[in-house]
Amino acid sequence: MTKTKAIKIKLGISIGDPNGIGPEVVLRTLSDNRLLELFTIILAQVKALQIQDLRFNFIESVEGVKNGQINIVTVCDEEFKYSFGEESKASGEISFESLSAAVESLKLKEIDALVTAPINKNAIQSADFEFPGHTEYLQQADEAADSLMLMLSDFARIGVVTGHVPLKEVGANLTSELILAKLTVLSKSLKEDFSIRKPKIAVMGLNPHAGDNGLLGTEEQELIIPAITQAKIIGILAFGPYAADGFFGSNKYTEFDGILAMYHDQGLIPAKSFSFGSGVNFTAGLTFIRTSPDHGTAFEIAGQGIANEGSFRTALYNAAELCKNRTLNAELSEGALVVNKSRN
Repeated sequence: MTKTKAIKIKLGISIGDPNGIGPEVVLRTLSDNRLLELFTIILAQVKALQIQDLRFNFIESVEGVKNGQINIVTVCDEEFKYSFGEESKASGEISFESLSAAVESLKLKEIDALVTAPINKNAIQSADFEFPGHTEYLQQADEAADSLMLMLSDFARIGVVTGHVPLKEVGANLTSELILAKLTVLSKSLKEDFSIRKPKIAVMGLNPHAGDNGLLGTEEQELIIPAITQAKIIGILAFGPYAADGFFGSNKYTEFDGILAMYHDQGLIPAKSFSFGSGVNFTAGLTFIRTSPDHGTAFEIAGQGIANEGSFRTALYNAAELCKNRTLNAELSEGALVVNKSRN
């Protein structure tokens, strides 16, 4: 079994939409020099974004990275004029240039993990980005079979079966196969990324009172329960379906290592109620680690110098921790495989 090298994890950062609070929360976070003692920071940004008062190392490629400094890779030389709080095609193009450059560095293993600042989901749309958000784009870029938006906090890890889908289309999108696939991604991530040997997963119902035995809907009986049953057959410790209001309103959620909600707001409302401003969005199921803050571009306060960087800072720390966990568990699995082969 190989030993983990005692080197700093290289964290890549995409700048997000420059008309939002992304640049502000990034710079506020990086103004704490103690971070540079823990990580190697590589920021993909554009030349036109004026950044001052911090110690930067401007580089043309990751080969020029220096520890102890904030390394900035310029990915676009076009002129850009800030228009805080306003959606624009130019800001959308910049956010995509930064994101795509960071993803390319991930593929080349030039960085170990990615932390993304918020994008404006409408401004970024183009022929190169026709996705509801980061999660879907990253899954395709990684050529991953599946992925899972997983909200992290000190209180719970909450994933969603259907992500950026209109509420009226949730029921039509749900299948037992999809629920089982998301349970599989969640269980695998809890083991490999969070070092939980036998994770327990709670599954939410879709309807009020989890359908009330078919009185308020049949999706629980027809879709969710069969998926839970199949999950148990393949060794996933899944339980439910639970009525979401009572589950989150009580302390029931503390009994589980992971929670799978059926749709976006069912999972994200409790997630953000638990820890808004300090929660983290993690994309499980990819070959690389990606985290982001739990908020959006916040155009309404952009450029005012009042944005809270707490969630972005936590996203940096979580990215590094998840990266270390995954590497360690991969090495342990490799070691176990070698031992089993030697016994045979």
